[in-house]
Amino acid sequence: MTEAIPKLKANRKRKWLLGLLGGGSLLVIAGVFYVRSRPLVFIESFFSHAHCMVQVGLSFRMYAQDHGGTLPFHTNGYGDALVILMAEYGDHPSTLTGPGYDPAVFMQALTNHYDVPEAECGRVYVQGLNQTNNPDIAIFFDKLPTPGGDHCHLLKRLSSPLGRELWTLGGDSKFIKENGWPEFAKNQIDLLVREGFDKETAAKFYAKKGTVR
Repeated sequence: MTEAIPKLKANRKRKWLLGLLGGGSLLVIAGVFYVRSRPLVFIESFFSHAHCMVQVGLSFRMYAQDHGGTLPFHTNGYGDALVILMAEYGDHPSTLTGPGYDPAVFMQALTNHYDVPEAECGRVYVQGLNQTNNPDIAIFFDKLPTPGGDHCHLLKRLSSPLGRELWTLGGDSKFIKENGWPEFAKNQIDLLVREGFDKETAAKFYAKKGTVR
């Protein structure tokens, strides 16, 4: 009888450890699934302000001041136009792309003289404007709607509404909630058409779809 007691205790301890291990494994699996099912939440912006819209916006303003009111333009597309901005004003690559995108493509382009495909840009740049155009036009905006944008961090991102950060020609930084984005995009296309863009070209800026990279 006395010999059975230690064995009983050992079995209970073993079962307790196995249960703890199994429960911990389930929590890990559930955690991995939860994170992967919310790719717009758990990205680099979850921990820090990784893609400063204001910083690159100020570079746009300086470029216009230094170039007679014009803004960067490149015939290969707006990706290469952003490289021009980076080369002239030293913007960090992360400011040129949006949440969920790898900024390395811009650094590689600068050092290796590669082109930057527009598909690799995390933000859309509406090139072809200058300081005489309507100041309400959004010239730079996120491709991906993310919870609270790049300024929203940690657990706050779990409950924040989806939206996109943007920079206007007049020098304002804004956050547009995703449920208001279709109407915002429609108004912006109309503004571009009034400034001389044909409607098809203007609409293409807002037809670009982003994916987490």
